[in-house]
Amino acid sequence: MRSFLSHLECSYCGATYSADELHTTCAQCGKVLLARYDLQAARQHLTPEALCRRPTTMWRWFEIMPVRDPANVVTLGEGCTPLLPAGRLGERLGTDRLWIKDEGLNPTGSFKARGLSAAVSKAKELGVKAVAIPSAGNAASALAAYGARAGLAVYQFMPQDVPEMMRKESFQYGARAYLVQGLINDAGRLVRERAARKGWFDVSTLREPYRQEGKKTMGLELAEQFNWTLPDAIIYPTGGGTGIVGMWKAFDELEQLGWIGPQRPKMIVVQAEGCAPIVRAFEAGRRHAELFPDAHTIAPGIRVPVAIGDYLILDAVRQSGGTAVAVSDAEILRDMREMAQWAGVFASPEGAATLSAYKRLRAGGFLSPDDTTVLFSCGSAFKNAELITPPPLPVLDPHRPDVLDMLD
Repeated sequence: MRSFLSHLECSYCGATYSADELHTTCAQCGKVLLARYDLQAARQHLTPEALCRRPTTMWRWFEIMPVRDPANVVTLGEGCTPLLPAGRLGERLGTDRLWIKDEGLNPTGSFKARGLSAAVSKAKELGVKAVAIPSAGNAASALAAYGARAGLAVYQFMPQDVPEMMRKESFQYGARAYLVQGLINDAGRLVRERAARKGWFDVSTLREPYRQEGKKTMGLELAEQFNWTLPDAIIYPTGGGTGIVGMWKAFDELEQLGWIGPQRPKMIVVQAEGCAPIVRAFEAGRRHAELFPDAHTIAPGIRVPVAIGDYLILDAVRQSGGTAVAVSDAEILRDMREMAQWAGVFASPEGAATLSAYKRLRAGGFLSPDDTTVLFSCGSAFKNAELITPPPLPVLDPHRPDVLDMLD
């Protein structure tokens, strides 16, 4: 297998750069760089038939992934997560066309594994020895794991209230973790101020070109799982937006490969009411989102008050005929339990927010029961145990003769 990676291209001004040198953002305008491939050449090697014979990880798409030498791939088996029919949950909501893409089954428990596998692999190939990241938690966990596997030094900066399990993961993987007074944008500023001086490569969301290449595999997989068609709508929990940017890119690449047609899903952003910069910008008709003041939500992964890729997210939403919706923390908590009880998916608060958005969009008529809709459950709730407060469980004495009578 070989990669047909060609060059890097600025998504804003069109400037081009070598893909065999380290880059972060565009040197001319500071915007997001995208990896480009020779897709006409790739289509001679990458075929659906060849794909079926390969191991079930995201690296089966090697020809349109950014690592040139397979020996540099740093993998823990990420990707190829199940696309589950919602079943009883769908029946409860009056539809048989609701699906859940369960990303919580990735290594380290979230879809961040995809992006960080790609970023760490390419960083390793380009000679990087130390990486740094600002994170709400899951990206830090993933970078710690992949950095450990690659033998890189890992530096992490997380808000003080990051879930406890994610701190423990950083410790176990041997990362150098720091807590920051403030939010993820404050942590990001610390990384950018220190990265060059300390010799770290900054792998912040969309501030290097390759995390979205890992995330685009979610879109590639959806097309394959729907037998080379696409759903009518995708609801995606959006903080930095790497997944939407990556999937939108994936659909374009698949069309150029000749595997799908021009039809696209409605790309639907869901954010929390307490932190909804993309929703505000969408509603105001703007291409860029302003810093969201006093950002707060129980869903740390979407508590991102400003995103460098705002214009790419909003472009995808508008070009697809999608929308952006904000939901409350109360809805998120309710739907964490509903997704678990009715679909058997133990979704993180960010993943549960997609169900909250679906209900709103069905009630408002934007989506119908006939729309094939995919909810992205982006991570496992095992890392958010502090949000789950079951009542005290009854304790039974197995030696009492009436123990069976005490059961419901």
